[in-house]
Amino acid sequence: MKKDLPPNIVEDIYIAIVLESASPDSKQWNVYLINQKDEQIENVLISSKGYGIKNDKEVKTSVLRHFLGNVLAKGFTVVEAIDEQVFGLTNEYLLSYYIGKTIYDKKYIFLPESIVDSNLIRVPILNKPGILIGI
Repeated sequence: MKKDLPPNIVEDIYIAIVLESASPDSKQWNVYLINQKDEQIENVLISSKGYGIKNDKEVKTSVLRHFLGNVLAKGFTVVEAIDEQVFGLTNEYLLSYYIGKTIYDKKYIFLPESIVDSNLIRVPILNKPGILIGI
């Protein structure tokens, strides 16, 4: 029964949308997975999708699946590049990983219009400007 399963709470794992570079014409953004645990996470899988209303029409992006392998303790990895055109949508990332034989999963959601300059912070470990969730 579901009630008999342990909660397997995800802690110290973050998703960040990071500004890599900016010019007068464009900005380059990447999505990162950040592991601030003192142990490696293994068999990391992330699925991403965007959805919402744009120009009074319902919009859904393709679901992308990323197998990232292992992420070292206090480490990070790039998940995907992200285009500014989807910042007006809800951007959802579903993370699954193992520590030993225990599986963990968590959903991270960036709400529409939350990826704006006024919300940028200095992202830990990367030391770059971005939007961080999972805290």
